Amino acid sequence: MPQLIVLPHVELCPDGAVIEARKGVSICDTLLDNGIEIEHACEKSCACTTCHVVVREGFDSLPEASEMEDDLLDKAWGLEPTSRLSCQAVMGDEDVVVEIPKYSINMVKEGGH
Repeated sequence: MPQLIVLPHVELCPDGAVIEARKGVSICDTLLDNGIEIEHACEKSCACTTCHVVVREGFDSLPEASEMEDDLLDKAWGLEPTSRLSCQAVMGDEDVVVEIPKYSINMVKEGGH
């Protein structure tokens, strides 16, 4: 069973986490199922960027991003070459290490921390 390793995030996961993930389940659902309350303003329909994560390891084990996801990622705060929308990135056979950015577009607009 692959593991989803979450790097420490000040608010959502201060100590980081190592989660037993299920193949075929999105990173967003895996986080939510394990008490890490990542934002997902569009209810996981690939219509916003609030669930943006940066994949630090295991990027190539994830299915390729759709054109729609790529277009949305262009608007994400803190975009990096290995950025993904966690609602669209589905776990495969390999471990994946993710970093949840400090801000999302929603938090920046609402005057985040």
